[in-house]
Amino acid sequence: MPPSIFSFPNRIVFGDGTINTLADRLSEFSPHKVLLVTDEGIRRVGLAAEVTTRLEAAQIDYAVFDGVHSNPVEEDVADGVAVFQQEGCDFVIGMGGGSSLDVAKLICLKATHQLPLPEYEALSGGINKITSNLPSMLAIPTTAGTGSEVGRGAVVTLKSLDRKALVFSPHLLPKVAIADPTLTVGLPKGLTAATGMDALTHNIEAYLSTIYHPICDAIALAGTKLVANNLRCAVENGGDLKARGNMMIAAMMGAIAFQKELGVAHSLAHPLSTVAGVHHGLANAIVLPYTMAFNRDAARARLRDIAAAFGVNVHALTAEEGAEAAIDQVTQLCRDIGIPANLRAVNVTEEMIPVLAKKAMADGCHRTNPRPCTEGDMIDLYWQAM
Repeated sequence: MPPSIFSFPNRIVFGDGTINTLADRLSEFSPHKVLLVTDEGIRRVGLAAEVTTRLEAAQIDYAVFDGVHSNPVEEDVADGVAVFQQEGCDFVIGMGGGSSLDVAKLICLKATHQLPLPEYEALSGGINKITSNLPSMLAIPTTAGTGSEVGRGAVVTLKSLDRKALVFSPHLLPKVAIADPTLTVGLPKGLTAATGMDALTHNIEAYLSTIYHPICDAIALAGTKLVANNLRCAVENGGDLKARGNMMIAAMMGAIAFQKELGVAHSLAHPLSTVAGVHHGLANAIVLPYTMAFNRDAARARLRDIAAAFGVNVHALTAEEGAEAAIDQVTQLCRDIGIPANLRAVNVTEEMIPVLAKKAMADGCHRTNPRPCTEGDMIDLYWQAM
């Protein structure tokens, strides 16, 4: 896709080959030494070299921290901060999926903020404790899922809370995002599917959220349409740069849209990662059709809009028929791209459900779900997804 630069909410350098502009982007900040934050997988497959070789060519000093886990934990942040400080860094590049980008944001936070990380959690008013004196950050996504490159939040498992937690502040927003579809070409089918469904879940849950934000509603519907039209192709033909690029845009749109917050699918998915080790996007994908059905009576008209974004001719359908069509479309998409049919297929056991349900209720995402949730609802939804 042709390169372009636009701003919303941060500066986005988008298009095939835009990684080649890295040195130009960094020249605007004149960093003394850069910390590249990524994971071992990104380094192993050679993607990290897309950054380090360009840093070397531009004679920009750097260090690398590749200790990010797929479901990041508090220790990842502490270890990254130690490298940042020991190496005398003053700028951060986050490269990878949402986990690496989120940890990169939190390394920037903790490099200058001394309170324990749980003090900055959104649910406990942490936003008021985050000031602007963070190192600058540039984000380079290698998946099309979380959209963390344009997000103001970071999710991490906090040991003291024994759950995933959101740290949120406008000051966490990366200064620049380089969104190059060529960097996602090597992503395996399974990860393409799971991260793509994460993007879809963000768009759908943001649209269904009870918070009033018509601008984000429009973005969420457009993001849903992009996923509906491109995810199958991205999974089946990973070299299709148009599909890959459209999925990167859809992921960013989802992250922008969930300024409206999210819903019960995310409350169910977060414990599936911490308790059962399920990839976040995959967890969302498996539970999403069940949560849409759960919300059907509370959000029929909006679900019909989702069906329309999938290309369904909803004009002759009632709101209830349109809602059913939306659920059917998402269910069929999951089948087509190889998402497992149930939680048992990803090693979730019935014995886990009571613990999962308690953690789901403690998660703040369901607070803006169109239908209020009880712990019993969480138990029922996990059972349905089994």
